[in-house]
Parts: sequence; structure tokens; C-alpha cells
Amino acid sequence: MTWLQRHIRPEQVRELSLLLLIVMAVLIFGSMIDGYYSNRTFNRIASGVAIITVVAVGQTLVVLTRSIDLSVGSIVGCTAFIVGMEIAYHPEMSPLLAVAIAVVMGAAMGAVNGVLVAWGRVPPIIVTLGTLAIYRGILVESFGGMVITTDKLPKWLIDLPTLTLFNLGNLEIRAMVGLAFAVVVVFHILMGYFNFGRKFYAIGSNPDAAELSGLPKQRIVFTAFLLSGALSGLAGFMFLGRFGNITVQAGNGLELQSVAAVVVGAVNIFGGSGTVFGAMLGGVIIGTLDQSLLRLAISEFWRDAVLGLLILLAVASDAVILGRLRKLWVRTDLKLIAKPPQVAAQPEAAANL
Repeated sequence: MTWLQRHIRPEQVRELSLLLLIVMAVLIFGSMIDGYYSNRTFNRIASGVAIITVVAVGQTLVVLTRSIDLSVGSIVGCTAFIVGMEIAYHPEMSPLLAVAIAVVMGAAMGAVNGVLVAWGRVPPIIVTLGTLAIYRGILVESFGGMVITTDKLPKWLIDLPTLTLFNLGNLEIRAMVGLAFAVVVVFHILMGYFNFGRKFYAIGSNPDAAELSGLPKQRIVFTAFLLSGALSGLAGFMFLGRFGNITVQAGNGLELQSVAAVVVGAVNIFGGSGTVFGAMLGGVIIGTLDQSLLRLAISEFWRDAVLGLLILLAVASDAVILGRLRKLWVRTDLKLIAKPPQVAAQPEAAANL
């Protein structure tokens, strides 16, 4: 086994290539856009990436169990609008209570998906496609043309997007970026170093074998959707803080961006492999492309087309490139297992055997 095979797994190859792709994208767009290398550009991209990343973390948990959550955009929109309305009517509400309402509301909507998929045994794409429309439909029918505007919101919420944690040279690291990074770190540790996370991988790798070994498959799938909804609720609060002016169409398209971030970030769409860190890198490249193409006055249609192309390329590379790498790693491991132990050449050493 080579040093590369001992220290780097196939999914990490994609993550390393994503880092290179991000650097290349920044260099290319920097040569095309005046003033691209500025604190303003960084914060504009980072704010969008923060929201996509939080949603993508939840989507990762679901995809690892061989499922998918297409309702995340509607959950983000519902929580952003309803929490914004509550804050507008009760401006004395504390920030922690507002976040708690958003997370609990998102978790409740995610729980509906989880119950239908885990115990109702309805295919996840059907369930979440349905709740995508139901949640958005309820929001539109209930609140129609209402708009939450910044003049109705308290000062702490209006100032939230510009709240700076610390400076890194000339760059300002904002609070929402720090929150998204904290979410990534927490779930990366949970999924990589605790039994809680290993159960998700086991279910996605081989659901039948995991169930026969005693793992509570239904409960794990339910938990994945519950956490996806809760994180989408948190992203809804972040969406409210970033934009301030919220309509019933808030969060449209985030389901596509989150799926793109996950599959581009080397999370296997068929479950069982991938990391939260990879999903974050996928979110970074998606957010960088989206904001940079917007600066180039590229239409929303073509920006969505780029996301679709990235999804196709990512899934194709999973099937071809990463698939071959995994087979190479497995073959090498099997050779090492099958290799007989070496007998010492010295007579005295052989005599002691």
C-alpha cells in the first residue's frame, strides 16, 4: 500500500480537488471583475455561502442514509417569514428566542418528512417533493402578498449581517459565517468520531445488513430528516437576518443549491460515504459561482443551468472516477489481508517458531 493510499481516502481526493477548483475560480473571476479582491466581495460571497452551508449540512445527514430532502427551500422560507413576522409584532423578543422558534419550527416540518419516510415507507423524493409544495402553498395562502420589511424589525436584527467577530487581515469575519462554521465543526466531529454518526453511514452503506445487526433504521432516518429540518430552520433565521425584506417566496431554489453542494462536495448521492466538511466545500464553490456570475450580470436561468451541470458532473465522477479509486483501495486492502506473514530467514529465528 502506498503512502497516498494509507493517508488519503477516495472522498478526500474530491475534497482536495475542490480546494484547487475554488482557488482557480477565485483567480479567474478576479481577472474578469474589477474590485473582486475586496472585503465587500468576500462578505457578499461568505454570507450566501453561510446559508447554503447550514442547509447542506442537514442535507448531508439525509443523503448519507440514501434519502434526499427537497423541502429545505420551503422550510427556510416558512421559518424566515413567520419568525420575521413574530419579531415585527414583538420587537422586544430576544435573539435566542427567535433562533429557538426558527429551529423548533424547522424541526417540526422535518419531523413530518421523517415520519412519512421512516414509518410510512413512502419514497423520500415523493414525500419531500410533496411537502416542498405543501409548505410553500400554506405560506402563500395564509399570508398572500404580505412583506416583512426592515423598518418593522428591531435594530439588533438589522445589524446582524454586519456584526463582526474578528478581523483576518483586511477581511471581516462576520457572525453568521462563524455560526455556519461552528455548525460544520460540530457535525463533522459528531459524524466522524462518535457512534451517532457511524450509524448514518452504516444505514446508507447497507440498510438491510445494518437493520439485521440491530441498528434502528427507522429512527436513524427519522433523526436525519428532523435534523435537516432544524438546520433549515436555523438557515431561515440567517436568511431573515441577511435580507431583512422577506416575501412568501423566500428560500426558493435553496433545495437545488443544497443538493448541488452535497454531491459536488463528494457526498455519495447513493448514501454511505462523504463528509460534512466536503459539503461545506461544495457550498463554498456554489456560493462563489453564484455571486460571481451575478456580478457578471449572468441571468438566473444560466446560473441555475451551471448548478445543474455541476450536479451531473459530480454524480458522473462519483460513478466513474471515485468508483475506480474505491475499487483500487479495496483491492489493495484485500491483498494486504491475504498476504501470508514473512518467516524470518535466520536459522535461530526459524527455530523459535
